[in-house]
Amino acid sequence: MFKPDLTHADVTPKAAWMNRRQLIAALGAGSLASGLGLSARAQEALTPNTYEEITSYNNFYEFGTGKSDPAQNAGAMVTNPWTVKVDGLVDNPGDYALEDLIGDLPTEERIYRFRCVEAWSMVVPWNGFELNKLLSKVGVQQGAKYVSFETAVLPEVMNGLRSGGLEWPYREGLRLDEAMHPLTIMATGIYGEPIPNQNGAPMRLVVPWKYGFKSIKSIVRISLTDEEPYATWNQTNPREYGFYANVNPQVDHPRWSQASERRIGGGIFARRVDTLMFNGYEDQVASLYDGMDLTAQF
Repeated sequence: MFKPDLTHADVTPKAAWMNRRQLIAALGAGSLASGLGLSARAQEALTPNTYEEITSYNNFYEFGTGKSDPAQNAGAMVTNPWTVKVDGLVDNPGDYALEDLIGDLPTEERIYRFRCVEAWSMVVPWNGFELNKLLSKVGVQQGAKYVSFETAVLPEVMNGLRSGGLEWPYREGLRLDEAMHPLTIMATGIYGEPIPNQNGAPMRLVVPWKYGFKSIKSIVRISLTDEEPYATWNQTNPREYGFYANVNPQVDHPRWSQASERRIGGGIFARRVDTLMFNGYEDQVASLYDGMDLTAQF
């Protein structure tokens, strides 16, 4: 049974265009502030974020490498209709209209910490569903060990595709047990509203104990495989970006420390806070990595 982790006390309402009463109405009585109970130290590490902060400070290189580029450039992306290919070791492969693939999956609210590998962080109130429900719907076949994902490639609107450095489409992957964990979700909204383009519309992955680059955006393909899948940053620069990418304050990036993080919203004088192992979700996910050398399996 889930226990409340972060609540609306930890998140600044989007007061610029929705007052408290509207926010409560939008979320509805059935909305769940989910997650598992965390330690007092994990609770102390919280800092609220506004809707504007969440949607204006993003990494989405398909729309540019600056933090404000996605918000400025992603508006032209058409997300309805949207098709997702499901293939590999599944019982029901196919090219699905998004509404057919996920329309019957109940959504809920998850307020999660988000930690970027660049050592900044925020708290985000996502709306979505557990990935395991989608995988159960398409039918995971025996022998599947990993789940891989691909982002859309839309040259007519993604101006960032013309820049060098990465191979497109952007791809990521998880071990099957990570994908099936109840903390792993597919997000389709923020603050009870459809997720904005710059945050990964119409559907993105959210894995709160991993660095943000694992939480791939604007997904158009989901594949079940028996081999570790290609992961863009890991394959581009394996010395700096591991396949697992678990938040670990004891393992520094080769070019900066991961022991602390800058919380978005505090301006240039924002105080740094200690980074928590597995981003504060250690009690829930550490068992997934029993016996692994977490310094080698970054």
